[in-house]
Amino acid sequence: MSAPSANSSVKTALRVIEIIEVFARAGKPLSLTELARELNAPVSSCLALVRTLSQLGYLYETAPRQGYYPTGRLQAMSQRIARNDPILDKVAPTLEALRHSSSETVVLGKLGSKDFVVYLEVLPSVHPICYVADPGAQRHLHCNSLGKALLSMHSPSERAKLLGKEPFKQFNEHTLTTFEALEQDIQRSNQQGWFQNLGESMPDVGGIAWPVSLLGGQYAISIAGPLYRIQPQLQNLAQQLRVACQSLSQRP
Repeated sequence: MSAPSANSSVKTALRVIEIIEVFARAGKPLSLTELARELNAPVSSCLALVRTLSQLGYLYETAPRQGYYPTGRLQAMSQRIARNDPILDKVAPTLEALRHSSSETVVLGKLGSKDFVVYLEVLPSVHPICYVADPGAQRHLHCNSLGKALLSMHSPSERAKLLGKEPFKQFNEHTLTTFEALEQDIQRSNQQGWFQNLGESMPDVGGIAWPVSLLGGQYAISIAGPLYRIQPQLQNLAQQLRVACQSLSQRP
């Protein structure tokens, strides 16, 4: 395949994902003009994609000139995929139990692309005020509890490669922006028994995490929520988290 064709295929694939995300944000049918505006793309390009997705059964026209909306095919496919996920199937009961015992949001994460951690599963807290994220979300390693836990499973030289150049992106005055400061934080966290992000990336939001090996892969689990609920319970939540991770590591 030639370079131009490869680039074109990648752009088309990205555009399809963007269309799905646009509908998820809008929560309503969109006309071609509205879709093109949201995508910042020519109407002609959107028309070709919409026609293809409609022919494949992923979009339908709600009424003449009333716009398009996704069918249930996408949801059915995603549910089928989720049911066969080997990792989520293994950890689901433990994550549910951890959410129940902590009453906070529980997240399963893994190293993603570049210097990011990707959220594989998110079980939201029952509290009205809670940490909210979607599966597939990505966060910077250096200021995320999951990211720090995952970094701890690598050597200092490997961590340096994963993190890239200094200074790291600074979100506020609590963000660790140097490799040296992060290394000290990881060492301290290993000793105290949890990796933490207490307002380093989002004000008034805190999380603690611990690493876990699953089916030969490196993962981490976190408990996250408002700082005013997380900080007073650090020791208790960390104990629950370590027990859960240890239980998962011991399973075949």
